[in-house]
Amino acid sequence: MPTDKPLSFRLEELYQLFGDTTWPRYEVVPAEIVPPPYDRLLVHHEHMTVTMEAYHGGPVSLRVLARRRQESWYGRKILLLRNERVVQFGIMRIHLGMCAAEVQQAILREDTPLGHILIRHNVLRYIEPLAFLRLTPDPALCTWFGLSRPCETYGRLAAIYCNHLPAVELFEVSAPVLADSEAR
Repeated sequence: MPTDKPLSFRLEELYQLFGDTTWPRYEVVPAEIVPPPYDRLLVHHEHMTVTMEAYHGGPVSLRVLARRRQESWYGRKILLLRNERVVQFGIMRIHLGMCAAEVQQAILREDTPLGHILIRHNVLRYIEPLAFLRLTPDPALCTWFGLSRPCETYGRLAAIYCNHLPAVELFEVSAPVLADSEAR
């Protein structure tokens, strides 16, 4: 459990780290109305990396779309892929000073999802979902998710505490889970 006050941030702030002036339309929704299968993908205190691997039946890989480093933090926009298919989009801001040097180095190599890095380095961690979002993908998300038109999906804002310190701010959104005939 965290010992510090939770991080407080908005989705727009994470996008603005990269100079973005647009982002998906969204509304905050209570956890109880997040529908299946998004509820089991998002409403938990686990790493999304591990959750996506369990749901999609195998390991996911990381693709970094953009990165930014300023003073003591490092931000990145990422995709998680399973067999070259995007299963998740994310933006994170990591307060590097709250992580051990070897964890910082592993993060900055940009070759491994964050969840795996923290697990492999045995970092004491707690993931705290802060808000659940129902959203309509913007053109960039439609492209990454392989959608011919926007369709509703769900995401979350979350904080990761490392060794009881608020170290990571996250926006994570699942690729829409569609019937084969829908939107692809």
